[in-house]
Amino acid sequence: MPVADSGSRREEQGRNGFGRRTLLTAAAAAAASVALAGPARGDALKEGHPSAVGVGVGASESGGSVARLLDVAEGDRDLGWIRDALQIAVELELSTLPPYLCGWWSVRDRDSEAAQLIRRIVDDEMYHLGVVCNLLAAVGGQPRIKDAAPMYPGPLPGGVRPGVTVRLSGLTPSLVHDVMMAIEAPEAPLARDGGLTIGAFYGALLDAFQSVAPPLSTDGQLSERIGADALAPVADLDAVARSIEIVREQGEGTSGSPDDAVQDDHLAHYYAFAEIYHGHRLRQNDGTWEYSGDAIPFPDARPMAEVPLGGWPDPPEQVGGLLDRFDSAYATVLESLESAWGGGGPSSLDAAVRAMHELESTAVQLMDTPLPNGTGTYGPQFRPPS
Repeated sequence: MPVADSGSRREEQGRNGFGRRTLLTAAAAAAASVALAGPARGDALKEGHPSAVGVGVGASESGGSVARLLDVAEGDRDLGWIRDALQIAVELELSTLPPYLCGWWSVRDRDSEAAQLIRRIVDDEMYHLGVVCNLLAAVGGQPRIKDAAPMYPGPLPGGVRPGVTVRLSGLTPSLVHDVMMAIEAPEAPLARDGGLTIGAFYGALLDAFQSVAPPLSTDGQLSERIGADALAPVADLDAVARSIEIVREQGEGTSGSPDDAVQDDHLAHYYAFAEIYHGHRLRQNDGTWEYSGDAIPFPDARPMAEVPLGGWPDPPEQVGGLLDRFDSAYATVLESLESAWGGGGPSSLDAAVRAMHELESTAVQLMDTPLPNGTGTYGPQFRPPS
């Protein structure tokens, strides 16, 4: 995942608050092929870990449970707590990409409005991943990306949005509603459905930063141009606050209504996905928000079936070769991204980009291959490296 320096993005933020960004390159979007933490990966913060009682300084072995982190008294949320929370944030940002990419890759007409909306959100998620990785590096941690890659289907990391099962399939109304919208559901009354929210988690993380005021280092953070986007090292608490608010207001965790979400003519992710689901643009009529604007036809999509738990059973030899090719490139992306924030820097990012190019073409070949039972087609299974 290439990242970027400051400049135009920071200037734009000064004018417009937290402005939206234009599209990244196709390769950068493919880099989003990293996965969510499943039950075996994102287990709860271990009993007895120092940060659970407010005296620790290191991250836990596991990503930790959001509920347990939020149960820690605010006054006891120390540097170790921040590191644990940021690792979960890395996992949350990773978790959104495989289902979004499968939905996007399945759309035949990439110029359709629905495809463009999904592509923009993929780009946003890539930026968010860079933001939280930089924040973790700033407080002396190192993002664990390979360990955040589970088998599918599975829950969101850390126990947020309980009841939501993240699955991989081609774009369908069910995928949009039950996965994409469910992941991105905001705090606003229009969408609130209860449960532990990503918005509450990010809000607590920002509060902890402001309370602890940890020393911030730019060592290990990344800065590089990605198309029109820019990711800059985080060097002070003001930059921390800006970064977290960008993530919250663009996507998972937005606390605003559509009035607050519209910036640079782009809606927050939940509302953009809802436009695809309802088939119409969101517009305000006499003070009421309704999906009654211009039509957004649901796109023609390759009928990729839902990937079963553990991957496709007994695939034909040709399909098995494609799955192995995808998973090999996927493993290289994960390893190179982790290395990039582990001292490898730009050269590791370059290796990730090279591996990314293989992902989409292989995914589409799988999506064009019918299942033996005729119930759809194969698709990438995002099997994590062993």
